[in-house]
Amino acid sequence: MLQIVIPAYNEELRLPRTLRALRRFVTARRSVYGVVEVLVVDNGSADRTAEVAEAADSPAMRVRILGCPDRGKGAAVRAGLLASDADLVAFMDADGATDLTALDAAWLRVHHGADVAIGSRALAGSVADVRSRRIRAAGAAAYRRLARRLVPSIADTQCGFKLIRGDLARAVAEDLVAPGFSFDVELLVRLGAAGARIDEIPVTWTDVPGSTFVPARHGAGAFAELAAIAWRTRHLSTPLPGTVTVGTPTASPVPLPAPVALPVALAVPAAASLLGEA
Repeated sequence: MLQIVIPAYNEELRLPRTLRALRRFVTARRSVYGVVEVLVVDNGSADRTAEVAEAADSPAMRVRILGCPDRGKGAAVRAGLLASDADLVAFMDADGATDLTALDAAWLRVHHGADVAIGSRALAGSVADVRSRRIRAAGAAAYRRLARRLVPSIADTQCGFKLIRGDLARAVAEDLVAPGFSFDVELLVRLGAAGARIDEIPVTWTDVPGSTFVPARHGAGAFAELAAIAWRTRHLSTPLPGTVTVGTPTASPVPLPAPVALPVALAVPAAASLLGEA
């Protein structure tokens, strides 16, 4: 079974489109994924986020709404991971910025031995439509440099798409503390320290207007959160640099069902992505 966590704060306008696209996508691949359940974590929204999420529930794609009183994207994702019970758990942004074909590539990576597959806009083969001001771009570059001190083998910690073996996701989420936008870094540090094999996959990513991250308001907090993560995880082992895989690629401690045969329409593009040709 596959569950997908979507953190949402005041997303009544963007979330319905994302859920419709996701329903079409997983319905066309039902022979692979089965019935997918989406866990929408309403992070204290003041609009109709929960209502529009509930309206998207269908037999082809179940939608469950969770409440998270603790504010912050990290807190919302943590709540969703801990509420999951599937063999595989993904999380993605409410704006649907990452093209859903990443799910195919990530699924294939995990079925070929990875414990975690994460989207990366920094890999060859990725397509990223980024509209940002010069100041924001400079801040993002500085953030990446600092983040790589904590996870030196990961090129892009902040892409909003990640797929994790369920038991591993729940075990690591127990120790997550960062409530804000830097939570991905803490998650990756803890996954690496747990010996997880983390594969980055190229993605197609589009900058969707309406982000709740405002550099002037949240930028300083994101950097401060990085410092707090560094202090909090200082006792954990640091992964070795120079590879896009964290940890030793040994047998995963979390078993999965036997790999399924992918339909030709899914297997061809997914295999190309697996081989770095997408």
